Amino acid sequence: MKFIIAIIIFSVIILFHELGHFLLAKKNGIRVNEFCLGLGPTLFGVTKGETLYSIKLLPFGGACMMEGEDGESSDNRAFGHKSVLARISVVAAGPVFNFIMAFVLALILISCIGIDTPKISGVMKGYPAQEAGMQAGDQIVKINHKPIHFYREVSMYTFFYEGDTLDVTYERDGERYQATITPAYDKESGRYLIGLQNRYEREKGGILTNIKYSFYELKYWVWTTLQSLKMLVTGKVGANELSGPVGIVKSIGDTYDASKSDGYFYVFINMINFAILLSANLGVMNLLPLPALDGGRLVFLVIEGIRRKKIDPEKEGMVHFVGIMILMGLMVFIMFNDIRKLFI
Repeated sequence: MKFIIAIIIFSVIILFHELGHFLLAKKNGIRVNEFCLGLGPTLFGVTKGETLYSIKLLPFGGACMMEGEDGESSDNRAFGHKSVLARISVVAAGPVFNFIMAFVLALILISCIGIDTPKISGVMKGYPAQEAGMQAGDQIVKINHKPIHFYREVSMYTFFYEGDTLDVTYERDGERYQATITPAYDKESGRYLIGLQNRYEREKGGILTNIKYSFYELKYWVWTTLQSLKMLVTGKVGANELSGPVGIVKSIGDTYDASKSDGYFYVFINMINFAILLSANLGVMNLLPLPALDGGRLVFLVIEGIRRKKIDPEKEGMVHFVGIMILMGLMVFIMFNDIRKLFI
């Protein structure tokens, strides 16, 4: 059951991404030849109008295949015959739909369980936060000029900037104070700690508050994804720690098992949380300016718009083809790594 739920979550997120491309393609009068869920051989397909709607063998991935998307076409409804702005809107729609999905799911999550406010319940004796004068009841507002809306942002910031000195702005009794804190290394946990405690108490708000914090939730996951990529590029995280579809399905399954004993409400909440993470992550990853990704295609379109001249479709297609081959190689490596982890 857990693996079926994981595959459903994964599939819905990808389908919604491709739906963005599909709807904007139709809106701009572009011919869509096939709209599919999955990869590989077709298991089932039905043609409605000009488009084949199909389900493929492998339940990972999906595609919105447009006429003339990767080459020349004489069809006046081909992708390449539309204006630069129209094509930009179609390419950008996939990631944008992922962000919309993450926002809507965040609104559901926050409406159900409230907000984990960055209010501290206590400070640890002898640690920097206590020495800086912070007390139980203080609410953190900023760390190094980064606005803080959830307590988990505090933990993630100290994780990504481990050991760095922090300029903390906090509120107490309606007044704002500042403290400069240098985390202390804790041998037992093997981490740098500032000595804050939090019970993860949640506060529920009205609809407007929930909408506002849903944007903050989306912003949090986008920021977390970008910081994780930065760690990967700078070598702070190794390639062996990357996860692909197999690893993600396993993680969702493990979360399902851990939540089941608390009741199906908590299963639902944790699955929603996972879907927010994955949807925001997919949106960010697809906007990276790399060949074959939506971000790479946007780079070519922006260059075309600036030059007011089309880039040779064959040359652009070759760049994307090389990008696809590299991405496929990376996916094979990550999948192998995920499968290897299952037996460790």
